[in-house]
Amino acid sequence: MTFFRNDPSVEEKPGGQGPVSEADLAVERALHARLTAARPGYGWLSEEAPDDPTRLGCARVFVLDPIDGTRAFIAGERGFCIALALVERGAAVAGVVHLPARNETYAARRGGGARLNGLPLQTSARTALTGADMLISSAQLRPALWPGGAPPVTRHFRPALAHRLCLVASGRFDAFVTLRPTWEWDAAAGEIIAREAGAEVTDRGGLRARFNSASRQLDGMVVAPAVLQTQIMARLTKPASRPPSPD
Repeated sequence: MTFFRNDPSVEEKPGGQGPVSEADLAVERALHARLTAARPGYGWLSEEAPDDPTRLGCARVFVLDPIDGTRAFIAGERGFCIALALVERGAAVAGVVHLPARNETYAARRGGGARLNGLPLQTSARTALTGADMLISSAQLRPALWPGGAPPVTRHFRPALAHRLCLVASGRFDAFVTLRPTWEWDAAAGEIIAREAGAEVTDRGGLRARFNSASRQLDGMVVAPAVLQTQIMARLTKPASRPPSPD
């Protein structure tokens, strides 16, 4: 927060990967020093650190996005967050998503439920997809991406992907969908928070997320209460062809 709205230095990462500020790097250094000292046998996967392939052989791995929503942070907007997860044998087992400019901390552990500033979270009770409040970009609603028809939802957007998962966990929005490849550090902490709040969380093919992969990416994300998630997945699946009519 010492950097927020204080003209931090910013560089563009190679390969069109977006900006990185001095605040991103400061968070990376601080958390890496503290967590690896406390748990020296754990692996480390972070957006702002060179990938260390030894993590692939670790039973437990910290997965970090020092600032999710860096562009929002640079612009002085409050919707950025720090996303930290603990992954055990491919599954997220604990996660924290902290929004320092909003004084909001989402947290969850496997089997322990999800909370916002200590208060329990629960997903939306909505059962109808039509008119549902969905966090999704306009580009992701192109009809060509939905063989079963684009969902007739009310579209919303927030800058940090981890925060979007938490907003579904809180019930403030009904669903979140991205059909793009998704970096694990954006997804891991919010994934367990959403699941522990009652959401179904899969990739675009309907498979449960697995973290600490060599690619460091998921094949998109579909996050919603079970009844809505089923309806969303049906629209992502090509409808079965009808048999020809008899002559």
